[in-house]
Amino acid sequence: MRLVSGRRLLAVLGACAIAGMGAGAGTYAALASGDVVSREVPVVRAGSAAATTTFSVSEIYRRTHQGVVEITVGSTGFGGSRTPQGQGSGFVYDEKGHVVTNAHVVDGATTISVRFWNGATRSATLVGSDPSTDLAVLSVDAPGSLLHPFALGDSRTLSVGEGVVAIGSPFGLEETVTAGIVSALHRQMTSPNNYAIDDSIQTDAAINHGNSGGPLLNAKAQVIGVNAQIESESGGNDGVGFAIPSRTVRSIATRLLAAGKVEHAYLGVAIDGTGGGARVAQVNAGTPAEEAGLQAGDVITGLDGTTIGSAAELRAAIDAQTPGETIRLTFTRDGKSSSVSVTLARRPS
Repeated sequence: MRLVSGRRLLAVLGACAIAGMGAGAGTYAALASGDVVSREVPVVRAGSAAATTTFSVSEIYRRTHQGVVEITVGSTGFGGSRTPQGQGSGFVYDEKGHVVTNAHVVDGATTISVRFWNGATRSATLVGSDPSTDLAVLSVDAPGSLLHPFALGDSRTLSVGEGVVAIGSPFGLEETVTAGIVSALHRQMTSPNNYAIDDSIQTDAAINHGNSGGPLLNAKAQVIGVNAQIESESGGNDGVGFAIPSRTVRSIATRLLAAGKVEHAYLGVAIDGTGGGARVAQVNAGTPAEEAGLQAGDVITGLDGTTIGSAAELRAAIDAQTPGETIRLTFTRDGKSSSVSVTLARRPS
């Protein structure tokens, strides 16, 4: 854990907190580097919350808390001894025993333990992890009586000021509920491997160490985000937390369950978000962008005929492709419009 003074960030991007401290909720940074995340796929099986009914905080908790889990991870040390390594949160994703959490919660773990609402504890295995979106899926062999899947809502329907509820295990205090509002939308986080996570949800609901991987719920008791990071000067909750949007959760979990991994398409540019549009700030060496002749200062305006007006739109458009696919990029350089074919690569780790 590293804490820096001033208006700074609490950097806890790995599940490396000492036992008793818990895995950190992470760090928020307004960077616009790399290629990003977001593909729409069918909705996972919903829970019992009615689609049009809204509930009080206590009713949301009553309906959902049995689906929230505490995750404890460990590593195998010298001589084969097992050492507690960190702690976070998660939630039951389906009736097959799959659990969603943050990738940084289980990063480097050799043992994973899931504790359910009633204290029952089961060993878990890692189905797959995607550091680029800080999401992971676990598998737990547990009876149906312990499995209470959540309904996934649509994060695109959220409004600023809307009420939200977070449930998790801050500092190991399992089944803790906090409430607040959506403070802002379309924020950007930086993932554990330094790619951008767009459309993140900012909330003032209290999120602390150990909340990582737990659900952020709307008033319909649906998951609309996975709590991942905080911005803090003190190291604790300062009322500025961030969650990965459910649209991304749905996409990545589906892909992890299908293949155990997620392969993101890669262009190889860093985008300057300060000048408007998808302006290239840097072209990484040995990447498809360099091979296609893109240069710093170019402004990418289109992809396969679709208009690109921002860094986020470019990242979403790239991630909608697959590695090895050839696209046509339109860009302006020195006031002149040009286009070029680019064969996308697989995003490096």
